[in-house]
Amino acid sequence: MGLFSSIKNQLRSVIQWDNPQPDVLFHRWSDSGDEIKNASKLIVNPGQGCIFVYEGKVEAVWDQEGVFELRTANIPFWTTITKFMQAFVSEHKVGIYYFKKTQILDQKWGTSSLVKYNDPVYKFPVALRARGNYSFQIADARSFFVNVIGAAPDYHLSDFRSVMSARIVEPLTDYFAESGYSYADIDRQRQELSAGCKGKLVEEFQKLGFLITDFRIEGTEFDEDTMRRINRIADLSAEAQA
Repeated sequence: MGLFSSIKNQLRSVIQWDNPQPDVLFHRWSDSGDEIKNASKLIVNPGQGCIFVYEGKVEAVWDQEGVFELRTANIPFWTTITKFMQAFVSEHKVGIYYFKKTQILDQKWGTSSLVKYNDPVYKFPVALRARGNYSFQIADARSFFVNVIGAAPDYHLSDFRSVMSARIVEPLTDYFAESGYSYADIDRQRQELSAGCKGKLVEEFQKLGFLITDFRIEGTEFDEDTMRRINRIADLSAEAQA
C-alpha cells in the first residue's frame, strides 16, 4: 500500500451502510478501509444497528438510529509516518458490521427430515413432514456475531434459512410428542400446534440471538408407513361399524 493510499484510508470521516441489499442481515462496512481516523462519524439509519470491533474486541453495539463518534488510536498522517517500518499498516484495526433490526416477514420453511413421535391414542409410530412460514428479527446482535458469524464479511438471509432448516425438526418433534394429539387431530389443531412449536423455536433461537416473532404450520404430509397404518385403522373402523 502506498503512502497516499494509506493516508486516504485513515481520513475517512463519515461511515454509513448505503443501499443495503434486501437479503443481507449482517454486512461488514469495508474489508480494506479498516484504519479509520479517530472521531470519524458513524451513521446508523432507521431499521439498522451496528457493531464496532476495535483491535479484535467488540467495543460497542448501537441498536438505535443516530450519528456516533468513533474513538480510535489512529491519528491521520502521523500514524502512517510512524508505521513506515510496518509497510504503512497500523495495528489499530477496526471492523464495522451493520445489521438489520427490522422484522423479516413471511419466510417459508419445510422439514428436511421426518418428524417422528408415537400416536398417543392408537399407539403406533407416526412420521410426517411439515411446512409453513415464519417471521423473525435480530434480537441480540452481539451474541450472534461472536458465536456464529465471527470474521465473515456478510451474513445472508439464505444462511439463516439453512440454520432454521437444520434446527426446526427437533423442536417440532418434541412438541408433537408432548401435545397429546393423535394423527387425526393434527389438521384441526394446527393453530394450537403452531403456537406450541413457536414457543420451542423461540427458546432455541434465543441462544443464537434471534427472535421468532411468528410461526405457522400450513400443511403436513404423512409418510407411506404411517399412511398404511392410518388406512388399516380406517378399514377396521368401517368393518366394525358394518
